[in-house]
Amino acid sequence: MTYSLRIFSAEDTTADERELAGGRFRAALDESLGDAALVIPVYRLYTRLLQAYGDHDRPWPVSTEEHLLVDQWEAAELAATQAAFGINRYLGDAHFELDD
Repeated sequence: MTYSLRIFSAEDTTADERELAGGRFRAALDESLGDAALVIPVYRLYTRLLQAYGDHDRPWPVSTEEHLLVDQWEAAELAATQAAFGINRYLGDAHFELDD
């Protein structure tokens, strides 16, 4: 499964810089999750659980497998953000959109 990625940055960046950052983001995300085909399914599960339980303290009342996927997504998202924007940058500075 392929997916589309859009990178948004709080700073002024050129289209070329965003494209390069997007490539680094995608590569790190795919590597962290093990395969590009896993990105959208794991992201969908993560966003569904975040919407349902985001205001609740963890651990959320979900299965062990779902906890593992949440942890995997959060680690992959951090790795991808740092690969794209540097280790001192976090999602407050830039964000992304994924679509299938």
